[in-house]
Amino acid sequence: LQRETKGQFLIDHICNYYSLLEKDYFGIRYVDPEKQRHWLEPNKSISKQMKSHPPYTMCFRVKFYPHEPLKIKEELTRYLLYLQIKRDIFHGRLLCSFSDAAYLGACIVQAELGDYDPDKHPENYISEFEIFPKQSQKLERKIVEIHKNELRGQSPPVAEFNLLLKAHTLETYGVDPHPCKDSTGTTTFLGFTAAGFVVFQGNKRIHLIKWPDVYKLKFEGKTFYVIGTQKEKKAMLAFHTSTPAACKHLWKCGVENQAFYKYAKSSQIKTVSSSKIFFKGSRFRYSGKVAKEVVEASSKIQREPPVVHRANMTQSRSSYSLNKQLIINMEPLQPLLPCPSEQEEELPLGEG
Repeated sequence: LQRETKGQFLIDHICNYYSLLEKDYFGIRYVDPEKQRHWLEPNKSISKQMKSHPPYTMCFRVKFYPHEPLKIKEELTRYLLYLQIKRDIFHGRLLCSFSDAAYLGACIVQAELGDYDPDKHPENYISEFEIFPKQSQKLERKIVEIHKNELRGQSPPVAEFNLLLKAHTLETYGVDPHPCKDSTGTTTFLGFTAAGFVVFQGNKRIHLIKWPDVYKLKFEGKTFYVIGTQKEKKAMLAFHTSTPAACKHLWKCGVENQAFYKYAKSSQIKTVSSSKIFFKGSRFRYSGKVAKEVVEASSKIQREPPVVHRANMTQSRSSYSLNKQLIINMEPLQPLLPCPSEQEEELPLGEG
């Protein structure tokens, strides 16, 4: 890489390598030496964003979760979203009922092992794989029941698509949890979805402010503010992060998600400031397409779809065997390796 090479070059390189056209849902994430996560900014040089020395390790991720999986045009895009959702399930990010968890688990098993076969699948065969962070025998038995009786005959693309259809209806679909404390000192997790700004305490969503009702997102030091309307009254919510860097990352994620999901055209997006005084604080502008533009572009794709190369589950208790991750090591370029360096806060999965 040249010193001035921008993030967009790397994003385009990865997407071209995999022949991915619906690329606007995806981004590249990295972790700095202080363990703070970042999204690679496409309009800035890669070298200026890195606080460490090469080689750089980065992870290819779903950044904006499609609001309507039915409008994803290509199987490749759906498969990559499926891999991300499978990873979210394994890390406890996708909160769901026991019955929904069993169905999601059965979809994964059907997609990767195929139809139930008593000659290939002995008793307790599900226990050989880690699908959930808390995987009880009761849950495994229910997964087996659904795999045997409800999903027979479904091809991998169909089973993956059915998982997406179920997952996108859940409250934490697309939530990248940011740990904070509220004004009372209670631990909360903040996130952004296609619907709006969300706040969770434990397994319970306590706030949802829809994007049309969010007026401003700002931060000062380690405090993040959301100014909007709740129950027809203006409200300002304040949350405290562990570091100023975590707060700035949270603010940037909020600005980008609001721009992606709220606006009809990218031309409507303006540069925003983290402070009331425009020439002070951080300034940031989301530079990509918005959701409506991405869906419109998808509808115009007319090529012969690329072949999807799937990686199946292996009989191992290792999370890597179930959660293939696309990582990019800058010296040299090595996709499709596990990314052990990325440390993430996780939400617990509720089985009940």
